[in-house]
Amino acid sequence: MLQALIGPVTGLLDKFIEDKDQKNALAHEIATMSERHAQQLAMAQIEVNKAEAASGSVFKGGWRPFIGWVCGFAFAYHFILQPILLFGTAAAGVSLPPLPEFDMSQMMPVLLGMLGLGGLRTYEKKTGVAK
Repeated sequence: MLQALIGPVTGLLDKFIEDKDQKNALAHEIATMSERHAQQLAMAQIEVNKAEAASGSVFKGGWRPFIGWVCGFAFAYHFILQPILLFGTAAAGVSLPPLPEFDMSQMMPVLLGMLGLGGLRTYEKKTGVAK
């Protein structure tokens, strides 16, 4: 949508500014304004994330590890603990009430996204991109 506005604005520059160099500089400034703003917003969010992660408060810096532990526990329960419990009780002849089931389709995107970001961060540190 923004690109649709840039053309008419730069077209107006032809009517009001005679100097071709100044006109090109203003057209470039207008064309890159939204990209610079988006980059500034991203950098501000990165700084907020750094401050949250460095915070000693569990309520600020602890939510990421909490989500990681919850996803890890749910993954371990669903794929390791529950099958072993079902097998063990069936082998012993004990009847169990139905065990809780997690909706893995909801959790897996979160878990895999966290693992992907963690892997990317490890790669960045290993290659020396991140300090």
